[in-house]
Amino acid sequence: MGHSFGLIDFALSGSSRNGSRRGSLVSIRRFSVLALGLAISLLLPVSKAAAQAESPAPSQESDVQLLVPTGPGQATPPTTVTLQDALERARKLDPTLLGAMSDAKSAREDRVQARNGMLPTITGTSQYLNTQGNGITPDGRYVTNDGIHVYRDWAILHQDLSPGTMMGTAYNRAKAAEALANAKAEIARRGLAVTITKNYYAMVVAQRKYATAQAGLDQSRHFMDITQDLEHQGQAPHSDALKAEIQYRIQKQAFDEAKFSMEDTRLGLAVILFPDFNENFTVVDDLDSAPALPPFPEIQEMAAKQNPDLRVAMETAREADFDVKTAQFAFLPTLTIDTDYGIEANCFGLHCTQSAFDTQKTGVLPSLGYFLTASLNVPIWDWGTLHSKLKQAEYKQQSAKAALSLATRMNLSELYATYDEAIVARSGLDESRRTAELAAESLRLTVLRYQGGASPATEVVDAETALVTARNAYADAQVRYRTLLTNLQTFTGSF
Repeated sequence: MGHSFGLIDFALSGSSRNGSRRGSLVSIRRFSVLALGLAISLLLPVSKAAAQAESPAPSQESDVQLLVPTGPGQATPPTTVTLQDALERARKLDPTLLGAMSDAKSAREDRVQARNGMLPTITGTSQYLNTQGNGITPDGRYVTNDGIHVYRDWAILHQDLSPGTMMGTAYNRAKAAEALANAKAEIARRGLAVTITKNYYAMVVAQRKYATAQAGLDQSRHFMDITQDLEHQGQAPHSDALKAEIQYRIQKQAFDEAKFSMEDTRLGLAVILFPDFNENFTVVDDLDSAPALPPFPEIQEMAAKQNPDLRVAMETAREADFDVKTAQFAFLPTLTIDTDYGIEANCFGLHCTQSAFDTQKTGVLPSLGYFLTASLNVPIWDWGTLHSKLKQAEYKQQSAKAALSLATRMNLSELYATYDEAIVARSGLDESRRTAELAAESLRLTVLRYQGGASPATEVVDAETALVTARNAYADAQVRYRTLLTNLQTFTGSF
């Protein structure tokens, strides 16, 4: 208002010097100057408020609100899940693993059935044969019967004595199929462990990166406050304040992205671990307690004994060998023995009169007894079907042997490559840890130098960015090393 009153005083003094001839012009000038002064007095507070609104609020947190799904466990404290807990939960829900385990159980039942097929079977049968009589002969109209009424009550013992039965080919093939199914189930179990490990530590790293982004946001906010204070004191240029504000906004955006990534990985892990999609859980950060890498001779020895991929190839080749033997045994004769024990008489009892004989001469005769039937079946001519089946079995045997040879070489190559990568990851882990420590110390010294006027603002911004990058790289290096250890365990089992 001081500027407007000055203009009004100047207008009034000017009007008194010019006289009455210019009275109307002076009145117009007085009104214009008064209106201009009022407008300036009203616009100054508005411009100050707008300028204050444009500058970021240092203490304001991120305004990004993510949508969190509701569930039955939201009102309860979060469940703490370790890596072992996550593996056990996933094994109860994963359809691939459950299917492989079901196939293994079914293969075990096939082995039991193949073993029982080598043993004799006992069955029971009871029959009543009623033949129409002819009025003259006692055996009726059907000559196969010895009377009009015939009763049969047998216990039948059946045994096949083929070369395949004597050699146990079907049983051994069933054992190979069971071992194959168990190896596939183990592959599915170890593959699930790799998947769970990746998802579990992805969430751990997402939480670390969220904390790093939050720390970076606080550091950039603190540096922005320093530059603004120095600018107000006239000790720093406005360009430093602009650089600090730009860095603050970049860190704020990175903080929002880290928050989203953390929630996204949580939802992905919840799908695998909980049947009711419960995302109210936390994971344990044990990245700093990673086990040491065993020496390669020990790894190679364990892989030779416990590699399920090699076991699958070996059992597949064994199955093919037994198929060839079965096809070869089909050319040999087969002996079948049936022993029947019981009664076959004209009355249902242990002693009976025979209708076909003179009862006055024979009287009552014992009816309980046995008879044995032995059949020898010799293949003579089948238009080459058995020979064709043998060729098919031999073709599959050759393919299985080639697959076994390739699997042996490939698994050895992958074992070497994975172990070498684990060595590099372990070395990179130590380097990343040291880099993060140096970046933190560099930021501290750079901020002190800036406050002492010996460093430009760009160096502080670069140091903040380097610290965030180094910490994130260290977390990624830890996850890489843990994942490679799990990949090694797919060859060797737990160590």
